[in-house]
Amino acid sequence: MNAEFPSVVPPPAPSGAAAVLRRTAVPLGVLAGVVGAFAYVGAVDPNEPGHYPVCPLLRYTGLYCPGCGGLRSAHAFVHGDFPAALQDNALAVAGYLGFAVVWALWAVHAVRGRRLRFDPGPVPLWGLGALLLVFTVVRNLPFGGWLHP
Repeated sequence: MNAEFPSVVPPPAPSGAAAVLRRTAVPLGVLAGVVGAFAYVGAVDPNEPGHYPVCPLLRYTGLYCPGCGGLRSAHAFVHGDFPAALQDNALAVAGYLGFAVVWALWAVHAVRGRRLRFDPGPVPLWGLGALLLVFTVVRNLPFGGWLHP
C-alpha cells in the first residue's frame, strides 16, 4: 500500500428502520410534494377560468407551448380520465409516467443504501429537446390540431 494514497473503504451503510427512514427521507419528501401538487390540481379544476394563470406564450402569441394543457391533463389524470389527459397534453402524461419510474428506482436505491446515478449524457438530452421542439411545432401547425389542449 502506498503511504501517500491510502486505500479508503467506505463504511457499510447502517441498517435498521431508522437508517432506512433517514436514507428515504428525501425521496419521500419529493413524493409528498408531487402528491400534494396533484391533489391540489385534482381539487381545483383548471377548466374553470380564474383559478390558474394563463400561459403567457399563448396569451401574447396564440401559440401553444409544450406545457399548455398540462394542468388540465393532470386534473384528468388524477380523476382517472386517461383519454382526456392524453388529449390535453400527451407529453405531460409521458412525463408523469417517466417521473413515476425514476422515483421508484430512486426509492429502491435509497432503501438499499445506494445512490441512484443518473447521467444520461448529451445524446438523450438533445433527443429530449428535439422531442419537445417537434411536439411544440406540430401542435401549432394546422394538421396538428389533435395535439391542441
